[in-house]
Amino acid sequence: MVKDNSKVILVVEDEIPLQDVVRVMLKKYNINVITARTVEQAKELVNGPEKINAIWLDHYLLGKENGLDFMAWCKSEDSKCRDTPVFVVSNSANLDQVITYIHLGAKEYFVQSNYRLEEIIKKISAEINNPPTVANMPKTVQ
Repeated sequence: MVKDNSKVILVVEDEIPLQDVVRVMLKKYNINVITARTVEQAKELVNGPEKINAIWLDHYLLGKENGLDFMAWCKSEDSKCRDTPVFVVSNSANLDQVITYIHLGAKEYFVQSNYRLEEIIKKISAEINNPPTVANMPKTVQ
């Protein structure tokens, strides 16, 4: 459990080496990482005591369920992570899949081959450390 003021991201990713690299990179931005390799593990962590500020979600996971299954559960009305920003980071660029994630409420969908890992980390860390507020949203033109 995190005891300081740092933020926490849940990384739902089946590849342990990628989990480790993401952990090291996000630590530079004062973001702690908790990890899951299956949807079941991710649900347990979401329902646990840790406040999760964002979720990094892969599509392909260990077990019977995939990222879409988790996303649908996460954004359901009774989920603790309903308002938590979810960033999908996947090797899959299937257009229907991307549209489904966005429709379900993903904040952004990153196709890994289109971005350097550092770019993805910077975008996600900026969102976590500087979440949008009414004060910093663009004003409408009147």
